[in-house]
Amino acid sequence: MSKFNNLKFQNESFPKTSDVLNNSPAYNEKKKADKINLIKKLLKEKDAKIIAHYYTHEDIQEVAELTGGNVSDSLEMAKFGASQSSKTLVVAGVRFMGETAKILNPEKKILMPTLDAECSLDLNCPAPELLKFRQRYPDRQLVVYANTSAEVKAMADWVVTSSIAVKLIEYLNKKNIKLIWAPDKHLGNYLNDKTNANMKLWNASCIVHEEFKATALIKLMKENKDAAVLVHPESPKEVVELADVVGSTSQLISACKNLPHNKMIVATDNRIFYKMKKAAPNKTLIEAPTGGKGATCISCAHCPWMAMNNLDNLIETLIDEKNEIIVDETIRKKAFISTNKMIDFAKTL
Repeated sequence: MSKFNNLKFQNESFPKTSDVLNNSPAYNEKKKADKINLIKKLLKEKDAKIIAHYYTHEDIQEVAELTGGNVSDSLEMAKFGASQSSKTLVVAGVRFMGETAKILNPEKKILMPTLDAECSLDLNCPAPELLKFRQRYPDRQLVVYANTSAEVKAMADWVVTSSIAVKLIEYLNKKNIKLIWAPDKHLGNYLNDKTNANMKLWNASCIVHEEFKATALIKLMKENKDAAVLVHPESPKEVVELADVVGSTSQLISACKNLPHNKMIVATDNRIFYKMKKAAPNKTLIEAPTGGKGATCISCAHCPWMAMNNLDNLIETLIDEKNEIIVDETIRKKAFISTNKMIDFAKTL
């Protein structure tokens, strides 16, 4: 990996999930039902649909499902938004997901429960710095992960999600196309190992997956010898190497459902458990260990920015139609090319 020192923010500078959750609204089942009924009413009035990521709170996922919205990974979120006739899309997740929705749906109003929901990969891949990195390798095409800004997507040749990343890199590598990968170094290393593509890698990581630790995972595996280990490829290589299944969020949910094991150790954001429990209600789910517990870990297996999405700010957004995602049209048109190539490539698989 290049020694190009691009990190703008250290993980220690990011919000702690525990702090976010401690300041989040709490409500009993009756209040929750009242809020969901209000959301249903507002969605109908505003001709809106909710698109939520697997890592958001289960209440957000539940209301998206109840109202004909979508709960999925980044690729399926993008595809769902592009297929909808609703004039407004409310994207519950992090900022780059809202921007992706706007890139693909310029005619729609894109709202988010909060505009403070960032992503460590996005923040640590600023477009001006990535451009400098790219200029060092003029003979290479740039492939960027979906977890990036509209500005980064605008300069990329390809955008990709983890669900199709191996397939795309294999496809480009067979064409002898030399590549730069940004921003996730762990996913980049995984793809290089799987495809022998020898991509030049940007140096950034996910605040959640970076914290999974191999030594502690080995100990947990010894205590649960009958468990399958499911790992997202944004995790460190030492953790990935311990996995029975490595895959995107959708692929991990599918593995949870289809593997014969009755117990799963899961190394990704723990809010995925909502969908895993629905897919495999009789199976036992165990969080993979992170570096530290309580106040000593930053994410503790849950993204602090995903945790900022809740029913209250979803309601406020719908009432006031605030937190709208705006993308400069020149940037959007360029970003559409690389992002739509991802959608088209996925259709061929």
